[in-house]
Amino acid sequence: MPRGLRNCNPGNIRTTRDKWQGLRTVQEDPSFFQFVEMKWGYRALIKTLQNYRRRHGCQTIADFIRRWAPEVENNTSGYISRVCKEMLVPSTYVPDVDDKATMCAFAAAISQVENGVPAVMEDVIAGWELL
Repeated sequence: MPRGLRNCNPGNIRTTRDKWQGLRTVQEDPSFFQFVEMKWGYRALIKTLQNYRRRHGCQTIADFIRRWAPEVENNTSGYISRVCKEMLVPSTYVPDVDDKATMCAFAAAISQVENGVPAVMEDVIAGWELL
């Protein structure tokens, strides 16, 4: 099973000082957050994307992914292409970060790229409902 799924962290959000809701009491992965259930990992992924717009001014899908998956550790252009293919949108698409369908599709596409398997949409939607 991919690390992101084992950690219930489908976006592979790196550990920081942030105190996300739904974190496991004991964090055993030295690099990535671990959540108690997948819905909490999706909530964190979606909230992070929303904050990319609100705090960092990301507009297009390409802007978001350049921040999410920087060149220093990823093939960012390939990542952008894969997310856009999953979402059926161009890299210049400007997502509505307050729209459930858009953000669930965006989170599911990131999870697909991160973990190599399709997201379970019930988990993604459950994450949205926790916002």
